[in-house]
Amino acid sequence: MNNNRRSRLCRSCGKLISPDAPQCMHCGQKNPGQVTWFDQFIALFRFNSGVVQSIISASIILYVISLLIDPAAILNVQGFFGILAPSGKAVSILGATGSHYVVTWGRWWTLFTAIFLHGNLLHILFNMLWLSQLGSMVEDVYGHARTFILFILAGVTGFVFSTVAGIPATLGASGGIFGLFGALIFYGRHRGGHFGTALYQQVGTWAIILFVFGFMMPNVDNFAHLGGFVGGYLFASLLGYQELKRELPVHRLIAVGLAIVTGAGFVLSVVTLL
Repeated sequence: MNNNRRSRLCRSCGKLISPDAPQCMHCGQKNPGQVTWFDQFIALFRFNSGVVQSIISASIILYVISLLIDPAAILNVQGFFGILAPSGKAVSILGATGSHYVVTWGRWWTLFTAIFLHGNLLHILFNMLWLSQLGSMVEDVYGHARTFILFILAGVTGFVFSTVAGIPATLGASGGIFGLFGALIFYGRHRGGHFGTALYQQVGTWAIILFVFGFMMPNVDNFAHLGGFVGGYLFASLLGYQELKRELPVHRLIAVGLAIVTGAGFVLSVVTLL
């Protein structure tokens, strides 16, 4: 068989099509078998699997680094919620955010970096457990690249709410996690049916419990939770989910761009404060 005549995957929906078909029979993409330079570039950043696990791993690594920057802080335990808490100096170097950093110092990139930083052992354990629980659900519904986009943009939106509210210093993945709540609730409401309704009710109940729980705990940034939820719901409605529109190369490009901005933010944080 001639290799040039073999079936190919549509560059839009990923289903098998004829390589010379003028239009994909599944999604309607024009010239679906044509591979452009843009497609070849995006193929370098597949975002095919392990997005949530990568976020968890990065958060744990950065938490350990924050402890190593100022090891003396480990011994300065202040109550149950101060176990293995990195110092303010350490998290400032790595990219904590809030009105003090964004407005006073102009460190806008900390809106991205602070998503991956945590204030103590219980903080990171609690957030990573919820991220693991919700992340796989969101990846199944939205795909890997869009899950990363939703998590980052919801986290940023949450910290924007905090900054506008005048919270001087804040950090943590909870804004992004509430964004995943918002994305799942949007999916459940928009999809409807028995499954969508059940998912919407279950996830909605979890979100309400956690939001109320935040008011009962000390030093919780509830503005970030609210902003993250709003951001997750809004961006989910803009991006769509797999059943409506499968992931496109542009989604992976946006995810790569956000990853680059976040990585560059950590470099800027360290360089400018050291």
